[in-house]
Amino acid sequence: MSAQDVHAASGLRLGVSDPRQEGPVDLRLLAPAAAAWAGAALAVGAPGQWTAMGVVLCLGAAMVLLAAPGLLRPRAGERRRGDTGGRDGEGVTVGEGITAGGGVTVGEGITAGAGGEGGEDVAAGGGVAARGRRRMHATAAAAVLLCAAAGAASAGLHSADARRGPVPGLARQFARVEAEITLTSDARRTYPRVRGDHSTPVSLLLDAEVTLLTRADGTAVRLRTPVLVIVPPGGATAEWQHLLPSTRLRIAGRLAPPLHKGERAAAVLRPEGKGPPRVTGPPSLLQRTAGRLRAGLRQATDGLGPDARALLPGLVVGDTTRITPELHEAFRATDLTHLMAVSGANLAILLVLLIGPPGRALRAERGGLAPRLGISLRMTALLGGGLTLAFVLVCRPEPSVLRAAACGLITLLAIGTGRRRTLIPALCAAVLLLVLYDPWLARSYGFVLSVLATGALLTLAPRWSEALQRRGVPPRLAEALAAAAAAQAVCSPVVVLLASRVSLVAIPCNLLAEFAVAPATVLGFAALALAPVAMPVAVLLARVAGWPAGWIASVARTGAAFPGAETGWPDGPSGAVLLAVLTLVLVLAARWVGRRPWVCAAAALLLVLAVLRPVPLTRVLTGWPPPGWAFAMCDVGQGDALVLAAGRGAGVVVDAGPDPRLADRCLRELGVSRIPLLLLTHFHADHVRGLPGVLRGRAVGAIQTTSLDEPPEQAAFVRRTAAQARIPVMRAAPGERRRIGALDWQVLWPPGEAVTGPAAGPVPQDPNDASVTLFVRAGGLTLLLPGDLEPPAQQALLRSHPELPRVDVLKVAHHGSAHQDSALLRAARPRFALMSVGRDNPYGHPAARTVDALTAQGAVVLRTDRDGAIAVTGTGSRLRAVGRS
Repeated sequence: MSAQDVHAASGLRLGVSDPRQEGPVDLRLLAPAAAAWAGAALAVGAPGQWTAMGVVLCLGAAMVLLAAPGLLRPRAGERRRGDTGGRDGEGVTVGEGITAGGGVTVGEGITAGAGGEGGEDVAAGGGVAARGRRRMHATAAAAVLLCAAAGAASAGLHSADARRGPVPGLARQFARVEAEITLTSDARRTYPRVRGDHSTPVSLLLDAEVTLLTRADGTAVRLRTPVLVIVPPGGATAEWQHLLPSTRLRIAGRLAPPLHKGERAAAVLRPEGKGPPRVTGPPSLLQRTAGRLRAGLRQATDGLGPDARALLPGLVVGDTTRITPELHEAFRATDLTHLMAVSGANLAILLVLLIGPPGRALRAERGGLAPRLGISLRMTALLGGGLTLAFVLVCRPEPSVLRAAACGLITLLAIGTGRRRTLIPALCAAVLLLVLYDPWLARSYGFVLSVLATGALLTLAPRWSEALQRRGVPPRLAEALAAAAAAQAVCSPVVVLLASRVSLVAIPCNLLAEFAVAPATVLGFAALALAPVAMPVAVLLARVAGWPAGWIASVARTGAAFPGAETGWPDGPSGAVLLAVLTLVLVLAARWVGRRPWVCAAAALLLVLAVLRPVPLTRVLTGWPPPGWAFAMCDVGQGDALVLAAGRGAGVVVDAGPDPRLADRCLRELGVSRIPLLLLTHFHADHVRGLPGVLRGRAVGAIQTTSLDEPPEQAAFVRRTAAQARIPVMRAAPGERRRIGALDWQVLWPPGEAVTGPAAGPVPQDPNDASVTLFVRAGGLTLLLPGDLEPPAQQALLRSHPELPRVDVLKVAHHGSAHQDSALLRAARPRFALMSVGRDNPYGHPAARTVDALTAQGAVVLRTDRDGAIAVTGTGSRLRAVGRS
């Protein structure tokens, strides 16, 4: 007998008298919540007149559906019969189950009522049921339209309120202002990105509201306009970093338009000068308390290892100030970034610790700490509500935190009032309330991912878990695997919109990290609570919590280190739709595949090979790298990363490119595991920022650099990274010669202090002109590698080495820019000219003039933006250069 049969026999509606009864999935709030979400997303940032028109249309359509009598009038064939049976249908109730006559239940099976008139009563019930169904459908459609109108109206009003006043106009004029602001968020750091030859500086971002604005003419106006404060790097960064929300500041700076259309901030405010912020009012008591708790957790974790020390505060309270760019990249590659910031799982763990599983909350054997402490059910719900609010305060109102808190409060309300706890309606209600309260959440990727992941865990994961258990998978493993797969399936298309790639290791990495999340979270919160009163105990708890936190970081780093950890994917909406369709096809095919073990085994083997990408196999399948390669130019985008073969599994690397992931992948494909020497020609970001990828998992003997430490921040980055890896750093000396096996090279440039003169010229003071230039012999192959030398330095190089011989391969200076010395090109007369350039780069590299000059001399020109990575093999008449693509 099925569950529905049991409930029908009981004569009770599902879940009414016994909260433990299983009911059908309640999706009544799904359409209204989705409509409000869509209305808010479309209206945020839209012109006010379009928003008003949309709201009026939705309201008008809803009124028509509710008021039009034609929609509720029975069809011609039903009216008379309905009238005949109307005498016995006085007690018809729509929604509870429509009853005709003395007890006919329409939908459960129509029978003649005891007090009706046989067939007439049946006809009467049918007519009433039809009218009831139409009324219900019309009401449901009207509710959807009303929610869409409410979402759009809320977004329109919030947008208008945020953009009223003088701030948006002054921002369009890039005006200088003095303002009093109130901070509404903690400071958060940006991650450095390579743009051209420089790396964007690490800045601080703070959300704030302008409360008093003083124009240049001295007039002042009071207002409440949200702005984004961007603090450039400088001496006062530490003071800005420690400011708490609700702190009031007086600031002088320049306004600018917002970074993206439709965002919450009406303008960007960049403070002037590098002095500390001028505080005019302290933070509130609640924010000071939350700040002390967060600072106490940071202090308690000071003695942990680097990864655990950085990750544990982020995992517990969303404090990511210690997360390094390399660790962040590892978590991004494995789709574990939801663990670096606070998510709904953190709150769920704390609530389960207090009340146990929500499904057992009303049972006599309910779980959690509350019944063991003798706390009543309603007091437990109140404590849970207080815990939820404290969680939001300490962890900050991030989108995932707000979603989890709203769901938790709705569930706690249901527990406290003794009603059924159905989590899908709670999720829908949370979405509906939150997008009405804060319409900008409707366009937040974090909110979208949080809602989608939660919905997948509530709907798809239980079914997939049951299917796995029917095929013999242990229950706990089936639940974890189903949860990871369901969340990944629904979130991947959205992730593609953020980054055009798909992680192939996300599900196994999430499975391996999942069991460590709960102990790290519980112990971390215990350390957070005890730090203000018992720091030694908090340090001990943090040390224990550091073990699972360190495990999670190790999982992320190990997963990201696999050559096939992630693969490229088309970006934009088309890429998201394509991935969604492919995921749907795979889900539908899973049942068929599950009945054929050999297909499952073959698919698993193919996935493992795609992730590991063993060099012998990839060489057979792709022909890359070609046998006997002597020189390779990696495809690292707009930058340089070159490899000279130095024996089996060894290579001398010249420059590291701008992207650690691309540099690491290139070296793995080439089979390079040992690097006797890594030479960085100069310190521009497109040549050194990929250094962590070159060092990852490889034995590096030494790092050699140019003599000019410009730009200083990139030179410091190289030395800091080398020190962490315990690799010595030395400077290249002019005229220096080195040899490794059949490979030998000479440093031609830059000149040192002792060798400057009329021929060489002065010591270069520009980073490009200070590029270390090498003349290389690899067996019978000769190469000239001039870094990014500009024409003046190229001319000085030729003057100081007039005997420069013709070479087989020229690495064209500065990515093939138009700034080339024709005399040097004629002297080199290369057979192959190679250019490392990024696709669609904004600099026009390589220049057509440079390409034409080289081809006119008989050189074969290859470029990474078209040919992919390039390898040179052979010597003499058998010399050839091949691109991978």
